[in-house]
Amino acid sequence: MARLNLTLDDDTYSRLEQHARDEGMARSAIARELLKQALNRMERHARLEKLARDYARGRDDAEALLADLEAGQFELLDA
Repeated sequence: MARLNLTLDDDTYSRLEQHARDEGMARSAIARELLKQALNRMERHARLEKLARDYARGRDDAEALLADLEAGQFELLDA
């Protein structure tokens, strides 16, 4: 596992500390989990934007792309 040192502003550090206490987790563990969640959200958003751009350009496979997009939205609703 790689190691990363961060400098956080006071507000972010306090919020991280509070989340760690609320979850009964170490700060490093909750920070790692929050980073994973944020990266997953950003990557998912980028994929959806690409699908939307491709659909708007009238790709030949736009209907299949739209079906994938809709399926992903339904998966999110089930979560």
